[in-house]
Amino acid sequence: MFFNFMDELREAGIGASFKEHLTLLEALDKDVIEQTPEAFYYLSRATFVKDEGMLDKFDQVFHKVFKGILTDYGQNPVDIPEDWLKSVAEKFLTEEEMAEIEKLGDWDEIMETLKKRLEEQEGRHEGGNKWIGTGGTSPFGNSGYNPEGVRIGGESKHKRAIKVWEKREFKNLDNTKELGTRNIKMALRRLRRFAREGAADELDLDATIEGTAKQGWLDIHMRPERHNAVKLLLFLDVGGSMDPFIKLVEELFSAATAEFKNLEFFYFHNCLYEGVWKDNRRRWQERTKTWDVLHKYGHDYKVIFVGDAAMSPYEITHAGGSVEHMNEEAGATWMQRVTNTYPATVWLNPVPEKQWSYSQSTKMMKQLVNDRMYPLTLDGLDDAMRELSRKQGH
Repeated sequence: MFFNFMDELREAGIGASFKEHLTLLEALDKDVIEQTPEAFYYLSRATFVKDEGMLDKFDQVFHKVFKGILTDYGQNPVDIPEDWLKSVAEKFLTEEEMAEIEKLGDWDEIMETLKKRLEEQEGRHEGGNKWIGTGGTSPFGNSGYNPEGVRIGGESKHKRAIKVWEKREFKNLDNTKELGTRNIKMALRRLRRFAREGAADELDLDATIEGTAKQGWLDIHMRPERHNAVKLLLFLDVGGSMDPFIKLVEELFSAATAEFKNLEFFYFHNCLYEGVWKDNRRRWQERTKTWDVLHKYGHDYKVIFVGDAAMSPYEITHAGGSVEHMNEEAGATWMQRVTNTYPATVWLNPVPEKQWSYSQSTKMMKQLVNDRMYPLTLDGLDDAMRELSRKQGH
């Protein structure tokens, strides 16, 4: 069973090495967990999953391999000693509850009553305290509670069969899915380089303790707050074919604003030309010259373009190719100036990567950013942040 488990994990793209397999077996041999399916699920997940983007895939594999592991538990007839039942009841029940159960008689009488109820009952019953059904306090049924109850199918609601892997609580972390704000933030955090800058307004606890111990009196030390020192330029394509991706781009912008103190953003349409803007309502009245952006922000800035790169190829290759105005220089010229000025430049594309080859303009734009175009998925954003981290600029 465990070898099949490893094969399925590998098939799903989760690295399951023989060393990890031995680690799991060693943990089981040393009884580090309770002998329950849930405990084994958490242990094996901790052993094999190293990337949170794989959590949902792990849940799916676990369900596939161990499907039914709890389904039959507690449903097959077993002989349970009456003395054992009484000792458990005496431990967990009040005298009043014990008296109520004793009204039914001994274990044999309870089972006989169960048989009669099954014969008498017609239709489905919900709740109550007599018929077999779901909920309620009858000793017979599921999803209810009675200390000497007999479970008849269904799923327990009292942590006896929680089957957490079926809940798939991590499906929004799947690295093949498009992103939400929370996931974007987590991916952006790969692009961090912390530094302490500015006024010393934060207590340095370690230095204070060390200084106090040396001096013999309270020696308070302060330090600047710790910030992400990475500087980011964000260019966002708006309008036209980008309209279906508005929500996704808004989430990316919100996450980037929260993660980066040194963030500047500008809008463009389809391709970068000689002017960009910050307010879409006044895009023609209040524009910023692209040359000014290139001269104002240093080479150490990281640059992220966000767009679908869907346009006429002439909008990239020719002067006058823009559908909105007369551009004196080709968009490709401006893109090359950006990549020359900022070595750390990537392009995030919300269109699924498998569709890129159908668009000539997408292939051209990918070449202009030196093939550093990534899909706007958790996996793609993670790759883009790794790329930006490698490029240190000048």
